[in-house]
Amino acid sequence: MFKFVWFAFALMLLALGATADAADTPGVTATEIKVGGVFPFSGPASSLGIIGRSIQSYVQSINDRGGINGRKINYIAYDDAYSPPKAVEQVRKLVESDEVSFLFGQLGTPGNTAVAKYLISKAVPSISIASGSNKFTNVADFPLTTTGIVSFDTEGKIYAKFLTKTLPDGKYAILYQNDDLGKDYLNAFKAILGGRFDKKVTAIPYELSDPTVESHIVNLKNSGADALLLAATPKFAAQAIRKAAEIGWKPAILLNYPSSSVGATLKPAGLDKAIGVMVGTNMKDPSDPQWAHTEGMKSYLTFIDKYMPGVDIADFNILYGYTQGMLLEHLIEQCGSDLSRENIIRQAKSLKNVVLPTLLPGVSVNTNDKINMNYTQMRLQRWSGTAWELFGEVLDASSE
Repeated sequence: MFKFVWFAFALMLLALGATADAADTPGVTATEIKVGGVFPFSGPASSLGIIGRSIQSYVQSINDRGGINGRKINYIAYDDAYSPPKAVEQVRKLVESDEVSFLFGQLGTPGNTAVAKYLISKAVPSISIASGSNKFTNVADFPLTTTGIVSFDTEGKIYAKFLTKTLPDGKYAILYQNDDLGKDYLNAFKAILGGRFDKKVTAIPYELSDPTVESHIVNLKNSGADALLLAATPKFAAQAIRKAAEIGWKPAILLNYPSSSVGATLKPAGLDKAIGVMVGTNMKDPSDPQWAHTEGMKSYLTFIDKYMPGVDIADFNILYGYTQGMLLEHLIEQCGSDLSRENIIRQAKSLKNVVLPTLLPGVSVNTNDKINMNYTQMRLQRWSGTAWELFGEVLDASSE
């Protein structure tokens, strides 16, 4: 009897200790972990808001399976309309009112830039952000951040090297969004071309507030360029592809990864008008028959049927959100019983050869204390009119 009393007392102490630990860890209880996200559910980049909805749906699937280590994930996502002031407002709400443990998947370079210092001051990690801005890869400046897409600098260098090989004597045109997104691609071309840049490249910026980029495409055609890089968000990339076709301009067109969705970019542009368009990717195309019989794609389509019925599976952004959800699940599992903010960022920078079933063969997630990028690899693909067709090998910024 005496031994039983002491055993029960010890269990009580352990339970009290666990409760105290949870109480001292923001956003974490014995049954729940709160995670926040901000997405453009409205505004000029609203086509990308489906990424946030896809993450939410994947989290629901996790919770329906019982959660992780006995905890459900309460994923709270707000709309910032791709507006930096609104992003600040929503992130403050997540941290100060909702008291989330950390942010995951927040989308957009402008919004992430606007909230970065605030999150550092509050010691809140911002994990797998959907921005390829090269500045976020600076670990010293952004110690609590990891990135969730290939950096625009890496992607731009891959494209610049591709063009110098395939069109070595050609001229290149660049339509770029006049912010960090567009300028990173521009600077990547400058880094590869060096002193040849001014002679080989005509670059025109556009503003997010512009109603159309059609006049820019006419001007870029008049430059005599043989290739066109669209460093844009889906709405403007679609306008550019459609206008180039309408005026009979047929350059080699390269899309940036954020605009690679068939549903959000190619369909509005016209699937027939987009034939030949190229883009880098690191994920399997759910509409490509070669992946149809893989377990990863079967699971994805089963998920769509149950949690997002009726959506267009050709919208690559949905698959990206699903993949982000899988990475969130892996991260929380890897954290084990220590869900402190310190361990969240520690584990987010300790991902080793994580192979997710929606990634292309040869692509894996690797981070460390010096490299905070989840992805550094891409493979080129070309639009046939009905599907993306992969070509070449897996590349990174150092590939020749």
